[in-house]
Amino acid sequence: MTVYKDPSCGCCTAWADKMRTEGFVVEIVPTDDIAAVKQQFGVPDELASCHTAVVGGYVLEGHVPSAMVERLLDEKPMTAGLAVPGMPVGSEGMAMPGMEPDTYPVVSFGASGQSTYARYRGEERLSD
Repeated sequence: MTVYKDPSCGCCTAWADKMRTEGFVVEIVPTDDIAAVKQQFGVPDELASCHTAVVGGYVLEGHVPSAMVERLLDEKPMTAGLAVPGMPVGSEGMAMPGMEPDTYPVVSFGASGQSTYARYRGEERLSD
């Protein structure tokens, strides 16, 4: 997995560390122009987050849960990738002690459009 991130972003590093603990080999590529990376990999503006990763031919945008990355690689759907828009509190890499975790979608995106791949509250999967 290759993770493109701003050199000063700590939550991106925390997400990459979580991916490592789940068994992924992670290379971090610091960049001062993350917008260009997102454009290069076709991330829709409305799905943008703080970092972009590539694994197994798929694009991962933002704090995609490790279980969803594993599901993506197992199922191999016809999609460009998965995104967690913004920076939801409680998502992997976004732990904030004392704050209630956000509920958020994991969005599949690609040539056929966008759809909800799963819903999460913090690190808890609510539905597919």
